[in-house]
Amino acid sequence: MKGISILLVSLAVLFAGCAHSDHADHQEGKFVVTNPIKKDTVVYKEYVCQIRSIQHIELRALEKGYVQHIYVDEGQFVKKGQLMFQLMPMIYQAELQKAQAEVNFAEIEYRNTLSLADSSIVSPNELALSKANLDKAKAALVLAETHYGFTKINAPFDGIMDRFQVRIGSLVDEGELLSTLSDNRNLWVYFNMPEAEYLDYVTRKKLDGTEEVKLLMANNQLFKHVGKVETVVADFNNETGNIAFRATFPNPDGILRHGETGNILMPVPLKDALLIPQKATFEILDKKFVYVVDENNVVKSREIVTGTEMPHVYVVTHGLSEGEKILVDGIRKVKNNQKIDFDLVQQPRILAELRNLHAE
Repeated sequence: MKGISILLVSLAVLFAGCAHSDHADHQEGKFVVTNPIKKDTVVYKEYVCQIRSIQHIELRALEKGYVQHIYVDEGQFVKKGQLMFQLMPMIYQAELQKAQAEVNFAEIEYRNTLSLADSSIVSPNELALSKANLDKAKAALVLAETHYGFTKINAPFDGIMDRFQVRIGSLVDEGELLSTLSDNRNLWVYFNMPEAEYLDYVTRKKLDGTEEVKLLMANNQLFKHVGKVETVVADFNNETGNIAFRATFPNPDGILRHGETGNILMPVPLKDALLIPQKATFEILDKKFVYVVDENNVVKSREIVTGTEMPHVYVVTHGLSEGEKILVDGIRKVKNNQKIDFDLVQQPRILAELRNLHAE
């Protein structure tokens, strides 16, 4: 009986050990695994840009004088032809009156000479000289009217006034800056592109004619209107290796102003791009790796090369193929050559969950 008891105890210990060993093999939870997917997609390259009004001019005094009136305000929208500044016109008004009087005198003299010429009292040469004096007086009147008109500065187009450089009573010289005027209904946005990317752009444009771009404003928000690349300058800058582009954006709501900055988003189509979630990667000495799950459910680290980066996604250019399986969650919990139990989850579902998580 004593031997039987010892045998039963031994068997119990053995079964307990087996049970413990089986539990240890399955105590790890399931990991999340996905497949790289290959699809056509579009990525956006960013370029720092400068925003300029298509019409942005300096308003300068055309004559010397004192500023008598300012009829507009800084930041005000003005209509074409609207009076903005008035320089003191008294001197030019006097010159205008003098020129008008000289025209009147010359006209009387010419009529008298014409009457005498009809009676053959004066020679044709005297009549021609009288006519020349009248024309000269009329030309002086036009010049005086022009100078008098220069004392009034009117808006050459619809636009928004900038800061005043003078005040009422200021003495200004001919050519002195008064303010600036901007027409912001449409804007030119300038950005520079490196030579290699320019060559890609030219090739792509010939293939599909893609010219539309987006504008990321300084507050990191997308401008709601799409722009169109209309101009590329003739020459590269030899110092920077860049070439300048110009895109035109409509600005019906007046949100953008002359002098702002932002980033142009240029769409770049990628054909058959291999995509993986960014969270499936880890870095060692500036190199990117993933854990690839083989046919025996064993994880093995593998170096990959990534190209374009998108929100939550990398484009893989080397190191992976579409049919393989990669570990997504639990990267820090596994070791190389470890066998795991996993659930295969489609990548679109993983990316949707990531977007929802960051949106909260």
